[in-house]
Amino acid sequence: MRYTHMAAGIGLALGALGMQIPAAAAADDSEVRIDPWNAYPGSTVTVSTSACDPDADYGKGFSEVAGEFHLFQGDEEGVLTGQFQIPEGTKPGSDTVTLKCPPLTMVTETYQVTGPPPSGSVSAGFGPAEDTGTRLALGGGLLVTAAAGGVVWMRRRPNANRT
Repeated sequence: MRYTHMAAGIGLALGALGMQIPAAAAADDSEVRIDPWNAYPGSTVTVSTSACDPDADYGKGFSEVAGEFHLFQGDEEGVLTGQFQIPEGTKPGSDTVTLKCPPLTMVTETYQVTGPPPSGSVSAGFGPAEDTGTRLALGGGLLVTAAAGGVVWMRRRPNANRT
């Protein structure tokens, strides 16, 4: 009975992994590359495409969030690259980028706009980070006391009880 449950669990795990393979293969076939894939308001997004004719040296792009931008010949042969900036105050969600280039080529790709990155220190509920004097000394003293108590307890035990 135990082996049946283990086999069922292994089968489910392998099945879940197998379902991911087509999605991963489809993601690699895209002719549009968006960097970063998860952008935040105020960040610059770079879009590259190899969908255009290899002789094309210009194209146009349109982002639903940022508007129009231009594509120019990139570092690689046959790749057009453009940049745009996500406006401040943009709400999180998906953004679709449409690219047009000669001869009559149009491709679209969607990426995610996330919330703004965190700034400042994290409030963990123990007070401000500047309050380190007395509480730091008290915490260190408690740790030293616990370590000393453990050493005394180990030394006072008879040898026969140690394992």
